[in-house]
Amino acid sequence: MIPVYIRYLSREIYAAVALVLLAFLGLFAFFDLVNELDDIGKGGYMLHHAAIYVAMIMPGRVYELMPIAVLIGTLYALTTLARHSEITVLRASGLSTRRLLSGLLAIGSVFVVLTFVFGEYLAPPAERAAQQWRLAATRSMVSQELRTGLWVRDGRRFVNVSSVLPDTSLQGVRIYEFDERAALVSISEAESGAYDGSDGWRLRKVAQTRFSDGGTSTVSLPEMVWNSELTPEVLSVLMVVPERMSVSTLYSYIHHLRDNNQKTTRYEIALWKKLAYPFAAFVMMGLALPFGYMQTRMGGVSLKVFSGIMLGVGFHLLNGLFSNLGVINGWVPAVAALTPSVSFFLAAAFMMWWVERR
Repeated sequence: MIPVYIRYLSREIYAAVALVLLAFLGLFAFFDLVNELDDIGKGGYMLHHAAIYVAMIMPGRVYELMPIAVLIGTLYALTTLARHSEITVLRASGLSTRRLLSGLLAIGSVFVVLTFVFGEYLAPPAERAAQQWRLAATRSMVSQELRTGLWVRDGRRFVNVSSVLPDTSLQGVRIYEFDERAALVSISEAESGAYDGSDGWRLRKVAQTRFSDGGTSTVSLPEMVWNSELTPEVLSVLMVVPERMSVSTLYSYIHHLRDNNQKTTRYEIALWKKLAYPFAAFVMMGLALPFGYMQTRMGGVSLKVFSGIMLGVGFHLLNGLFSNLGVINGWVPAVAALTPSVSFFLAAAFMMWWVERR
């Protein structure tokens, strides 16, 4: 049976976290909408398109903001209880710090599950659908870093795609195939391509040039099947940043890059962050607990909530900072991804030790 104090704490914390999360979502939705105003009028992109796009990326915002909301909400709930001397009563009744922390972690397991569900199952498809919606509304292609289009390696083939449409169909496909001696074997140029799950890519209006010791030969084909490790799921990474991908997509794409001897650091860091990020809720609840033990005077609640906001923003910024530093400096992905969470965990442990000593 769940103890009465756990039920009471969970009710207070869940209500506070929900309120903080809704406030942050409203604020970020406003900023996202303002950010879209520059594109209003481009290719038929109207205000209602922008509003729908902003609504579609909200699951990703929930995932990003959940640990911050847990920190601020838990801190507010505990500080309010401390102000009314309820924490003092609990401790005077024999409730140890270890039992209270265990209760908070049990309450926080709900946030861990929610963060994982949003990050793995809701945010990635919603982000992909939002980008497809935006590209279709602005009548745009998937943007590329190079003017010559997208370049990918597929085994002994190098593939150049002029543009990838929002539905991951291809336009302007060139396939350069090499043999084991790195000699060019053939060049295939197709006007367009679409993925057929059973056979692979079905290319249309293909002109193929083959090179051999006897010379070159050219053949035109109305259609050609191209069997490749590249799939729409792999190409969909063009529309979703690594931090918004699912663990399974990141894992498969990392293997694809490794098989083609390409750098994987950015995606490995994103994978480690995806695995560790849900557990940040535990760290945030542990960080909030010492504030509940501090004696509160008039105005103390506001000061502590402000401190929680600063800590939450600091955690968010550190996550992004260490990800970028890890990519730039070639750090071990696990170190780059886990350092912010470990740092805040150590800070929580130190604060708890300091409060207990007092």
